[in-house]
Amino acid sequence: MDAESVRSGRSEPRSERSRRSRGHRHGRHRSRERSNERDDRSVTIQLPGDSGGENVEDDRIEVQILPQDDNWGDNTTAITGATSETGISMEDVSRIEKDMDDSMGFDCARYIGSVLAAILGFLAFVSPIVMVLLPKLNIDGWETVPCEASCIVDTKTDTGSNCEPKCEGLLISLAFKLLILLIGTWALFFRKPKATMPRIFIFRAAILFLVFVLTFAFWLFYAVRILQKKEKDYYSIISFAVSLADSLLFIHYLSIILLEIRQMQPMYVVRVVRSPDGESRSYNIGQLSIQRAAVTILEQYYKDFPVYNPYLDSIPGSSRRKNLTNFKFYDVDGVTHQTPHGRSRAIFAAAAHRRDRSHNDRFYEEQEYERRLRKRRARLIVAADEAFTHIRRLHEEQGPAIPMDPQEAAQAIFPSMARALQKYLRVTRQQPRYSMENILEHLAACLSHDMSPRSFIERYMSQGNVIHNDRDHRPTQTWVLICDTLLSRAVEDGTLFQLRQGDIAILCSVRKIPHFNITEEVINPKDNKFVLRLNSETSV
Repeated sequence: MDAESVRSGRSEPRSERSRRSRGHRHGRHRSRERSNERDDRSVTIQLPGDSGGENVEDDRIEVQILPQDDNWGDNTTAITGATSETGISMEDVSRIEKDMDDSMGFDCARYIGSVLAAILGFLAFVSPIVMVLLPKLNIDGWETVPCEASCIVDTKTDTGSNCEPKCEGLLISLAFKLLILLIGTWALFFRKPKATMPRIFIFRAAILFLVFVLTFAFWLFYAVRILQKKEKDYYSIISFAVSLADSLLFIHYLSIILLEIRQMQPMYVVRVVRSPDGESRSYNIGQLSIQRAAVTILEQYYKDFPVYNPYLDSIPGSSRRKNLTNFKFYDVDGVTHQTPHGRSRAIFAAAAHRRDRSHNDRFYEEQEYERRLRKRRARLIVAADEAFTHIRRLHEEQGPAIPMDPQEAAQAIFPSMARALQKYLRVTRQQPRYSMENILEHLAACLSHDMSPRSFIERYMSQGNVIHNDRDHRPTQTWVLICDTLLSRAVEDGTLFQLRQGDIAILCSVRKIPHFNITEEVINPKDNKFVLRLNSETSV
């Protein structure tokens, strides 16, 4: 009786579990039927697993079609960026970043350095003009002697007839020097800042400091030697102002050398690797600081690197292999000694065998993806060629025709290649990036400029450059620079820094270009002679 009661006690939870499992399978079957009624485009794939027919339900997965923004295609699914009611979608994050970029505090931090430099440059530029004009304002009875009289007093050998042209020549020279300084300053400094750096630019700060010291020193000597003593020699006052203009021109020449010419000679090679897709490039840079090198790398990154598409990282079947290789064992009945060790070893051996053959599965999956990609590409090219053959210019059409503008012509021929384009965008995971309005606008532009069909589909044949990604394009891009060295220091051999933006990370490693020792070797003319050896077994 005890044994029977124990067995019945154990059989009751098993029967209850079997009823729950059958109910769960029936529930899944009913939910699958309801999902098929809601969307007949859902796909169920049965894996060729090693288990028998009783585990068929466990060897099935669902393939989720990638979402797209607009419903111009045949298959359209909706996706939300939040996983709960309190979650934040990616659109909200992008909107928050845009609001931060457009905020007043960011604009102040962005332009405060340029505004201070402009104020200091303006004060230095108008200083020679003010120094020349102050004696002519008769401040506190300050009167200057004309150039002729000052020359007579100084030289005492001439009548002063040649002194007035010298004074006028100094004024003309001062005017043209200031004009050249204004144009050079506008060309070198008055440009929109292309980056907001976390540290100060040492050479730019040094140039501004020299301008400040020079202007302050000249005004100090002007106040002590000329203004306080009320200098009456106007010729010497003009010469003092011309000296200030000359000094400012030399500082401008120094700034050109430090800010522009010094970095032009390549000194280092930077290898740039992007995570997580592993795209890499190499670039030459000059003698730059770490933060300025980061700006240069970002300029090349937006031009050369393709758009990172996270959907391309998920190869079909990768999630299936992950679920099959990670086993978890639970003892439902609470009896641990009844599980044989041999069976456990066999299970783990089977799991290891599946891990070993995963590379083979990945190889065939990539081959299948490449085949599908080439097939969709060929269909898209043929569809575009056929669609463009129906469009001709009005003056090339013989007989009666209905004139259409480029937008109407694009809307007329787009349906003939919409399906092929949609399938190609789906297989290349580009559906979220393009909408029907965007495609029609591009098609109308190609038609209005008589572009070929290949020119139209060129935009969709690859992921495109980062700068041409309209979905993520913003006027201001925020990156985080990570480095163990002070960012204002110059790059050196072995410098390593990283740039981060969201899920994208760019690792930059710097190596110095070696010194090339080129030697000369002269060929002896006597060694450059040949002898013909005849052989009866050959044709020579």
